[in-house]
Amino acid sequence: MLVPTKKQLPYPCNQKPFHGFGLGLRPEYYHAILDQEPNIDWLEIISENYLVEGGKPLYFLDLFKERYPIAMHGVSMNIASTDPLNMDYLNELKQLIEHVQPIWVSDHCCWTGVNSHNTHDLLPLPFHEESIQHISSRIRQIQDHLERPILIENLSSYLSFKDSKMTEWEFLTSVCEEADCYLLLDINNIYVNARNHNFDPLDYIKGVPQERVVQHHLAGHSDHGDYIIDTHDASIAAPVLQLYKQAVEHFGPVSVMIERDDNFPPLEELLTELDEVRSIFNVAQDERKL
Repeated sequence: MLVPTKKQLPYPCNQKPFHGFGLGLRPEYYHAILDQEPNIDWLEIISENYLVEGGKPLYFLDLFKERYPIAMHGVSMNIASTDPLNMDYLNELKQLIEHVQPIWVSDHCCWTGVNSHNTHDLLPLPFHEESIQHISSRIRQIQDHLERPILIENLSSYLSFKDSKMTEWEFLTSVCEEADCYLLLDINNIYVNARNHNFDPLDYIKGVPQERVVQHHLAGHSDHGDYIIDTHDASIAAPVLQLYKQAVEHFGPVSVMIERDDNFPPLEELLTELDEVRSIFNVAQDERKL
């Protein structure tokens, strides 16, 4: 678990928590995971699915948290919005944190709505100093309220802003250092954005601070030739797995999990994919030692 301090200190590269290889917990797999007890090291939940007073979601969540470490991943902090922070949501989230005792809590470096309207989408923003100061201030408020550091995730994006003054990785680095938070580095999103915006994904990998990267996401996407859409409805593409290998070579051991949110295959297929991720990790670790 990430333990907050008055001034959160980053983990040295060789002391970051490593929980291994996980899956996103989705209702489609509740029974299969409980019945099969497969080789999964940890699970990540979508926080909003469990902000309820009882019933089936919390019943199953209690079963899983007895068996696996749980990470909480949210989509509703609305970190980059100009709306005031939603304190009702943060209070509910804090109650869930106290119930779950997660290994960490994450959300996206984006905005999801304005004027109290939720778009139910993860929306990008310009990369400049004003955005850095605005977002960093809000992350510090969130961390103070939750009494713990959070991880922020990089987005997939399909447009860029004319008034951006820096690269995405320079922007995220500044936000993490100014807010004193951590980074959930989504490898698929890096690849998607590299294709959509024509940059070298390795520049991104090498451009964020190693000590801030605590988790990776892997997922599938839809390749339309001229552009890619992050859809989480297919197997992880070969170039993304190759980029993941390069990320392991650079960052070392970072907890990683597979997201699947549509077109759900049998659990066995996801477990085979997770085994492939393990194998790639082991090869990359061996090469780091050479």
